[in-house]
Order: sequence, then structure tokens, then C-alpha cells
Amino acid sequence: MRFSRLRLNRTLLLRQYLLERVAMEPGAMVDHLVGLQAQEPLPPYLSLAARLTELDPWAVSRAIEDRSLVRVLSLRDTVHLHLPADAVTLPVWAAPVREREIRASQTIGSAREVDRAAFSAAVHEILADGPLPQRRLGAALAERFPAYTATQLGQVARVAEVLAQLPPRGCWKPTGSTAVAYDLAERWTGLPLTAPDVPTLVRRFLRAYGPGTAADVTAWSGITRLGPVVKAMPDLVVHEDENGKPLYDLADAPVADEDAPAPVRLFGTYDNLWLSHASRDRVMAPEHRRLWMGVNGAQAMSVHVDGWFAGLWRVEDGRVVVVELVRELSRAERAGLDEEIGRVEALLAR
Repeated sequence: MRFSRLRLNRTLLLRQYLLERVAMEPGAMVDHLVGLQAQEPLPPYLSLAARLTELDPWAVSRAIEDRSLVRVLSLRDTVHLHLPADAVTLPVWAAPVREREIRASQTIGSAREVDRAAFSAAVHEILADGPLPQRRLGAALAERFPAYTATQLGQVARVAEVLAQLPPRGCWKPTGSTAVAYDLAERWTGLPLTAPDVPTLVRRFLRAYGPGTAADVTAWSGITRLGPVVKAMPDLVVHEDENGKPLYDLADAPVADEDAPAPVRLFGTYDNLWLSHASRDRVMAPEHRRLWMGVNGAQAMSVHVDGWFAGLWRVEDGRVVVVELVRELSRAERAGLDEEIGRVEALLAR
């Protein structure tokens, strides 16, 4: 099958449950999407609200507290909200991405030279009595490795070890301090750290983000050299885009019609809808990308109209949605935007 750019857009939205909201438990949606981007506290809730017919943010918050959802550094070396099974496998797979950050990080600096085996043993020893805030973890490490600062060593621990970010971080409207505190992911989840089956992850990616290329899986995960893995999977079918580039897919994955209506949706910063393909033109016109991108990534939260980026939005006074559009909307599109703004404002008021 040859996929036009419009069919790729609609198929991505279909597989993301963005053509029509569904009644699904938040954990099941997190599983389908292989995690939710969670660098900031609000975006995971917005990601779920854009896809589910009903969302109780307090229930998601309770799931973080009872450990059925886990915040951990994983894909692209960024914080994601995962099911426990993914929280102890994806970071293992993504270890090379974390190593790249250690080599490049100016904050870590010379501490990248620390004896890593001794350092890992020290982290496990320090956390043996229970979780600690990052500042206290760094201070304890500095007592053992005095050649480096507590800040440097806290950053090495954050990146080099697989650590769960503990609540109330990431919870809905938490009270008190939300300073990052860490525990060993295997202890927090009760599951051992395990390398995942990479072809299975490729299939999960295609189920939620496909069809795609090995470069797309790399954009999504940060892991390189996946071409041989994808090409060696005999169960995949091969389509092509409108330029003739091969696109891999699952044989039974749904494909959308080009004329499928795409409702208005509001997304938080860094939503994986944006960050999971080598080219982001599945959801955005190239000339609009500079409006969304800042020096370090997302500049603001995004508005989609008819399946495409149409502007930015922000929250004022904790509950008011303010939108800045890049094009004029039709009357029907404006009505859809007003309805979606109402849904998001109702969520923020919970």
C-alpha cells in the first residue's frame, strides 16, 4: 500500500485513539502508548484526557502512589510514566542513551570519570534503607567520592542508575514539596531489571505509532542501529510513502481513510505524538515547526485542528486555557476548539 502524507496522519491519529476517544482504563492506554512523556507533571494527564472518554486525574495520581504507574527515565533519556513491567525493562534497553547523556552533560562534568562499579554499589548501599531526595543522595555520594560535587554525583545517579521518581512528584495537584526523590526501580516495582525483547518493542511501536521506519523507532527511543532488527522481522509487511520510502508495519494494524474527520485536541509539552518519528511532518507543516520548538525542545503546549498543528496554548491562573492560533478557523473548527477548551478547563478545575 502507498501511504500519502494525509493517510499517514490519519492512521497515526487512529492508532493513537485521537480520531475518537475511547472508554479505556488509564493503565491500558499507558500500556498501548508504551508510556507517556512526563518530563513535566501535567502532560501525562493531558495525553490521557485527549484520548479517553472519561478521565479521573485523581485515580491516575493514586496509581502513581500505589505503584501501578511508575515515573522513570526511559525513552530518549526522558522521564516517562510507565506500567511497572516497562519501568524495569525500557531503561535497561535505553542504557546507551543514558551513557550519551553522561558523556555530554556539562552538569556531570568530570564526574563522568567516577568508577562506575563502585559508584553503583554506593548508590545501592545508600538507598538500602529506603528512598532519598536527590539532594541527600548526592550529598551521601559526595562523602564517598570527594573528588566530585554532590550536584555532579546526584546527576550521575539520576542517569546511570535505574531509579523511580517517587510521589508526590507527578501526582495531581500535590500538597507539600514535590522535590524529586528516588528509589531503586526494582525495589519500588518489586520486579527485576531485565532486558526487553526488542522485536516485541518494535511491534508495540508500530501498533501505536506506525507504519514507520527503523529511523522512526530510533527517534522514539533514542536507540540506534535498529535497521537490521526491523528488516529481520519476518512478520512485518512493507508499505511505502508517497516518495517511495519503505514503511514497516504489522499485518493486522488498522489503516485510516484519508477523509476521516480529525477532531480538535490539546496536547502538553513533549507529547510522544510529536517525538516518535524521524520527520514530524505527520502532524505539522514544516514551516510551523520553528513556532513550536525552543532551544531545548517544546516551547509550549500545542493545539491540533483537523489533525495538524494549528497553534499553541497555555494555562493562566491554574485553570484558564489561552490559545494562540497560526491560522484562521472555520466556524465548525472554532466550535470544536471551544468544546475542547471546555474539556481541558474542566480537567484543570478537578
